[in-house]
Amino acid sequence: MVANPTIGLAIGLILGLLLAALYALWWKARYTRSIRQDAVQRSQAVTVGKVFEQVVPYLPEFPFNPKDVRFLGSPVDFVVFDGLNDGPVRDIVFVEVKTAGSDLTARERRVRDAVQAGRVRWSELRVGPGA
Repeated sequence: MVANPTIGLAIGLILGLLLAALYALWWKARYTRSIRQDAVQRSQAVTVGKVFEQVVPYLPEFPFNPKDVRFLGSPVDFVVFDGLNDGPVRDIVFVEVKTAGSDLTARERRVRDAVQAGRVRWSELRVGPGA
């Protein structure tokens, strides 16, 4: 038995701090591992999505001629100049590819809203000598 209560308190405090430090290290290692796993899964999902976006125009259910499609990637995936390869352009269509469970981002919704409201126009810029 410890004769001096101050020494007992100090030993208890040191043991408590040591146990708390060990628990913090264990928790940090566990938390870091789960964060890394989540980051890897998200990265893989983004990569698969980007590859899929590039392939979509060649899938049988894609309703446009792949020769009429131009990839943008952001803020929308494609612009389709429907009919361009055959002659007259029937429509210009903005296409955003989403998997079943994903939603439009705020930027994608703003582009969609502008197109649906008819806030689309043509601008021609001439540069260089004699422009």
